[in-house]
Amino acid sequence: MSNLMADFARVRQARGMTQAELAESSGLSRMAVQKAESGATDPRLSTLQVMARAMGMELMLVPSALRPDLEQFVQSGGRVLAQQTGVDAPVSVVEDILRRDGS
Repeated sequence: MSNLMADFARVRQARGMTQAELAESSGLSRMAVQKAESGATDPRLSTLQVMARAMGMELMLVPSALRPDLEQFVQSGGRVLAQQTGVDAPVSVVEDILRRDGS
């Protein structure tokens, strides 16, 4: 859990949010955010979900057996394994999402 909470803290800081701002935007107390990030408590899944959403993320639970394939898929930019880049290749899932979001 500590790796996840360290990741949450890094994302929050990268977005320029204080713990108080994250607490306010997620509907949690500042103390709840502080305890979760520090590892003082083992936060509930619902707490993690509202914190993630307040930072523009969505939590996704992935079966352990699928994690290596999912990580490889994400690292490939959302391309099907061995998919060639080129005119006839479909856009990657990641590129399609970014295009729709205007990123």
